[in-house]
Amino acid sequence: MRKDEKTRVVSELQGKFQKAKGVVFTDYRGLNVEEITVLRNSLRSSALEYKVVKNTLAKRAAEGTPVEAVKDHFSGPVGIAIGYDDPVLLVKKVLEYGRTNEKLQIRGGVIEGGACTLQALKTISELPSREVQLAMLAGVMQAPSNKLARLLNATLAQFIYAMEALKKKKS
Repeated sequence: MRKDEKTRVVSELQGKFQKAKGVVFTDYRGLNVEEITVLRNSLRSSALEYKVVKNTLAKRAAEGTPVEAVKDHFSGPVGIAIGYDDPVLLVKKVLEYGRTNEKLQIRGGVIEGGACTLQALKTISELPSREVQLAMLAGVMQAPSNKLARLLNATLAQFIYAMEALKKKKS
């Protein structure tokens, strides 16, 4: 690889590390090209990426980014999964593929700027997706107004029942 190509790769990867909300590092030893392509396609369908980059270039790209804290993961064959919107979805997809193909070993990652171990990534993967979390939040925020509406309706209904009973009693 020529020097200008290396510079381009480093700057491109550094930009991706800056924008990324989640980065997961994997060891892809034992995976053939077809299996890596299946992984890339499954990630791509969710607007995620999987890159295989030389360790020296990845270390240079990590400088000045949140990924710099875990530069020690750049040894041996390393694949990098990158997600820009929902880090939980990234972790779920990579771990899901890791369960179906045991050759893919997850080393760790960076989620929302914080370094994560494999155990932390497994915990994150158990979280509901962003959309589900937003729906849960909307439900929690809507609950008090629903209770108030039911309470006012119940009070009004009881008042009407009392008036009907009074009317029947008088007639």
